[in-house]
Amino acid sequence: MTATGWLLRGLGRLTSVPVERQLADLATRNYPAYAALPRSMRSRYDVGETTIDGCPVLRLTPRSGASGQQLIYAHGGWYVRPLVAAHWWLIDRSTRGTGVTITLPFYRLAPEGGVERGYAMFGRVYAELTASGSGDHVTLAGDSAGGGLALGQAIDYRNAGAPAPRQVILLSPWVDITMANPEIASLQARDPMLHTAEPVAFGPLWAGGLDHRHSRLSPLSADLTGLPPVLIFQGGRDILAADAQLLARRLHQAGNAGTLTFVPGAFHNYLAAFWTPEARAALGAVRSLLRPPS
Repeated sequence: MTATGWLLRGLGRLTSVPVERQLADLATRNYPAYAALPRSMRSRYDVGETTIDGCPVLRLTPRSGASGQQLIYAHGGWYVRPLVAAHWWLIDRSTRGTGVTITLPFYRLAPEGGVERGYAMFGRVYAELTASGSGDHVTLAGDSAGGGLALGQAIDYRNAGAPAPRQVILLSPWVDITMANPEIASLQARDPMLHTAEPVAFGPLWAGGLDHRHSRLSPLSADLTGLPPVLIFQGGRDILAADAQLLARRLHQAGNAGTLTFVPGAFHNYLAAFWTPEARAALGAVRSLLRPPS
């Protein structure tokens, strides 16, 4: 994990682009495509595709051993970047052998899209999977910004009186777009991947006119009572670590049955580094969570 962190730091220095340039590029870009489903996954799943609000929704059903459990996964990327190959590594290795059916809504990214359209899309997907009146077979999950989306959805569904999902799995989640936690500054020097300038710049593009403290943008600030178990996987060398730890404390105070798996030497989205022992242990834990309840 340490060696991989140093490699990431070196690559980041070679490829970093000032946030001002990134914002200018976003304003004039052609809308980006998501990374193609790997051939190894395509061979193991029946792949269905539908469209909501002009955006694709992939459903991957295991060709053998389907358990009836459902996973709705939201990918990260500061709400402005598409799913990339590392996300497929993460999804593949955290679900392999579990029998879970995976649904991936490719929500409209900012600045072309935003929070209201994104939540409308996920809400339609969730309503379809819970049409029987139960969410006990549905897990919400996501990484980074997708983690914020997953937790925000659970809060939305609780507030609306909709069926509760079985659980919420958060991988290095971004749960407060204000980035106001004073502990973030001390984490910056230890983070080999992320810089606070990016979420500070990109969060408002996703928010539009919505209050940045709203639960759909910053679920860390929301009422956390009455939620299903929230399982957090977080590394300590990540600017998002302080908020993830604060979230875990607030969930505990709210009586939530979830847990925090914290690896001090791990970086953002460390589970995607599947060649490391720390990632393999966490991936095994996620797979256990996705199997049918005993």
